[in-house]
Amino acid sequence: MTKNTRIVDYAGEKISHQESLRREQRYMKKQLIWCFQINRRWVRDAAVGGNIARFINHSCRPNCYVHIVGDTIWIRAARNIRKGEELTYDYMTDGEGQIRCRCRTGCQRFL
Repeated sequence: MTKNTRIVDYAGEKISHQESLRREQRYMKKQLIWCFQINRRWVRDAAVGGNIARFINHSCRPNCYVHIVGDTIWIRAARNIRKGEELTYDYMTDGEGQIRCRCRTGCQRFL
């Protein structure tokens, strides 16, 4: 894949920010991150109606990035990606940081 290629859209139920706060409390108990903020008002919940994009792992050194166009969240190649290479992007979480990052040995970040 070449740099900036659209790989997949992050699908899921479109919910209000308030509803996402309620759902995220449930998800965090299982150490899951499914909600992706579109803007200040709306969020996509990949636990409901999500696609394969919800399985792309976090990395502090990602090979993909997020590009939001309207209500669509695109995962795009941040650089040329070789066949068979794992796709990753930075989840850029803004919560309390309850889940230890496991992107590499010794990473001290919490998501």
